[in-house]
Amino acid sequence: MDFNHFLTSYMPDPSIGSKTHFKNMIEQAILAEKLGYKTVSIPEHHLVNLLMMPSPLQMAVKIAALTKEINISTSVVVLPLHDMRTYAGEVATADILTEGRLILGVGRGAFAWEMHRLGTPIEKSREKFIESLDVLQKLLSEEEVSYQGKYYNFDPITIMPRPISNPIQIMIAAMDLDSIKNAASRGFHVQSTVLSGSKELLKQRVNAFKEGSLKLGEEGKLLKISMQRMAYAAINESDAKEKNKLAYEYYKRFDNVFTGPGKVKNGKIEPLPRKQTLEELTENLLICSTNEMIDKLNVYAEAGVDEIIISSGFGQSQSEMIESMYRISEEVIPYFKKFNTQVA
Repeated sequence: MDFNHFLTSYMPDPSIGSKTHFKNMIEQAILAEKLGYKTVSIPEHHLVNLLMMPSPLQMAVKIAALTKEINISTSVVVLPLHDMRTYAGEVATADILTEGRLILGVGRGAFAWEMHRLGTPIEKSREKFIESLDVLQKLLSEEEVSYQGKYYNFDPITIMPRPISNPIQIMIAAMDLDSIKNAASRGFHVQSTVLSGSKELLKQRVNAFKEGSLKLGEEGKLLKISMQRMAYAAINESDAKEKNKLAYEYYKRFDNVFTGPGKVKNGKIEPLPRKQTLEELTENLLICSTNEMIDKLNVYAEAGVDEIIISSGFGQSQSEMIESMYRISEEVIPYFKKFNTQVA
């Protein structure tokens, strides 16, 4: 099982300044390569200070210029917010400038508040996402493309420049079993998460992915399923308790724009009360000692998950983030490299 570091994109205190915020993300990416993470992930969200990154492809190109081997994934680009006729060229350019290390993670959008203000209501985003993905694939893989659909109608065009990867790796963010199975059967990597921490739900999602990828024969063996989890390697029990409380405050804001009313002022998401208790959240997250983290992640490895996306940015300092990355690289990643060898 490989490890992917999700770059910190939460800025609870905007006074830190965006320059410092982005500098911290870049520092994490450079360190991730040094420490043995296989991939770093960059989100796309607009108008808010949580998962804040309006231009993930620009960040991907910047990171590629400062690293040599690590893969760089968007996690995920909100396709319905873009015009595929111009975005395909941006993707091709990023593919060239990252020297083929780009993994294009895409989704239909998650924050209803954000989608509404940007002109694509979340209720309509699934349909537009499906068509946008179809258009994007054609533009990236075919030289002369025309299209007639509900959202796109255009005469033959060819995007320039052409990508160097054939094909560009695409990963679909999916939660329900049918979507996971369908994405895998069409040759896409899949990114998901198990917000409830349910082992049974985890197995169902992995099995749906395997069922879909099996339809492709040998080609399907090249696909991967990634699971994103909030994780932090605590120094001790006291540190774990403190960081779980900090994560609880983070989710008061996350829930506000994910499932809640979307109360945002001057770009800052307001915290709202949560139904889930701190104790329940603590049980679900991987904010714990490295030994406990290994125990919890064993469930994922045994289920057949190919990659864990470690999302660690919930309001702690950059130095604490860096220290956690070191502990994971020294104690957790080596265990699962050994696990991979034993399974093989």
